[in-house]
Amino acid sequence: MKWTEFAGWGRRVADWAQDYHLTVGDRPVRAQTRPGAVLNALPATPPETPEDMEQVFRDFEDIVMPGITHWQHPRFFAYFASNAAAPSVLAEFLVAAIAPQCMLWQTSPAATEMETRMMDWLRQALGLPDGFAGVIQDSASTATLAAVLTMRERALNWQGNIAGLPGQNPLRIYATSEVHTSIDRAIWISGIGQQNLVRIPIKGDWRGMDPEALEAAIKSDLAAGLTPAGLILCVGGTGVGATDPIAACLAVAKKYDLYTHVDAAWSGSAMICPEFRHYWAGIEDADSIVFNPHKWLGAQFDCSAHFLKNPDDLVKTLAISPEYLKTHGAEGIINYSEWSVPLGRRFRALKLWFLIRAYGLEGLRERLRNHVKWSVQLHDKLATHPQIEIVTKPMWSLFSFRYAPEGTADLDDLNIRLVNAINDDGRIYLTQTRVDGRIAIRFQAGQFETTEEDVMMTYDVITEIAGTLG
Repeated sequence: MKWTEFAGWGRRVADWAQDYHLTVGDRPVRAQTRPGAVLNALPATPPETPEDMEQVFRDFEDIVMPGITHWQHPRFFAYFASNAAAPSVLAEFLVAAIAPQCMLWQTSPAATEMETRMMDWLRQALGLPDGFAGVIQDSASTATLAAVLTMRERALNWQGNIAGLPGQNPLRIYATSEVHTSIDRAIWISGIGQQNLVRIPIKGDWRGMDPEALEAAIKSDLAAGLTPAGLILCVGGTGVGATDPIAACLAVAKKYDLYTHVDAAWSGSAMICPEFRHYWAGIEDADSIVFNPHKWLGAQFDCSAHFLKNPDDLVKTLAISPEYLKTHGAEGIINYSEWSVPLGRRFRALKLWFLIRAYGLEGLRERLRNHVKWSVQLHDKLATHPQIEIVTKPMWSLFSFRYAPEGTADLDDLNIRLVNAINDDGRIYLTQTRVDGRIAIRFQAGQFETTEEDVMMTYDVITEIAGTLG
């Protein structure tokens, strides 16, 4: 394909994309293909000669699309939505076309300086105080890994990268069982080790960390000659929206000089609405905070906003500057590759710029508020059903429930069968979780184009299909 043909194909792809987003609600939400179907439809060997783009595009529609789960479907209520608002898609189209590698200021000054400005726009939108600086990571997992590495280096007086961990006192990181599994992976990759991730008990309706138990665990570790290094808190945990009491836990961490990281990957977007900020009261005392605009705010993956009270700690942990990466003759610049685990960096700030300007903060707030309102309405309606048991009440737009007909011997099996039947039906998409060891079905409204009708239709689908299971 030549560049002289690109404009024609670009228009065709743009028309296809618009039609896809306008009609995606007519498709089954979850892919209906069986394992191996797509693989077996693809030739086992690559072509030796060029193929016509018409055929390539036909194969895309015939082979690829049946195997796609439609994350942009208005009735995608599983996991957390991974959105792609129209202005954000246009920005990504432009980024793909110019294809910059934004690892250093000099390799694309506009990308670096826009990232600085967009992160400050987000800081203001969330109500974080002056002084917090931000970087766009690819995912919350990477931000959490960066935070854990900083915890490690800080606790070892910045010698871990040089001397390694052998011979050092074991470092201890504290979190509850409600945090995302990316925390476990960060503990593994950092070399701290799973047995040094201390699980603190939870309590209360928010299923949050018990601050008194946290302090007791720290004291016990100190008495045993271990080294408390960091605290990881969650706001809106993936399972059922668990939220730690931020102010109380950070006060304990400050008392014992622990580096603190708050994972608000999903729910952080809601903090652009002032009425939701009580959920993370005290957040200004955190060292590190992450949320994902690609989940609920409308930007598409990947775009993770990582805020730092003192970026120097992160840079001291991650920066490495061989001569070929140095920029001479420019003062006061930022190289965001020194704030990230990967060296290579995409131009992610452009989609935030397009998105925020196209909708305005108030337009984005309205969407989030609607999702929360409609989710609560659905929760209230399900709660009146005699065979539905509410397991956890709404945290923002997330709650969980269980189908529990009287006399059922194995509710876990019944609810797994219900989830599978709902997803095979295709009208909506839900996922399950475990709450106190038992299966529950989770619902979360967050797809950018979902409507009240889409959300409330969930009640009809759940009760209709549940009735077929006996």
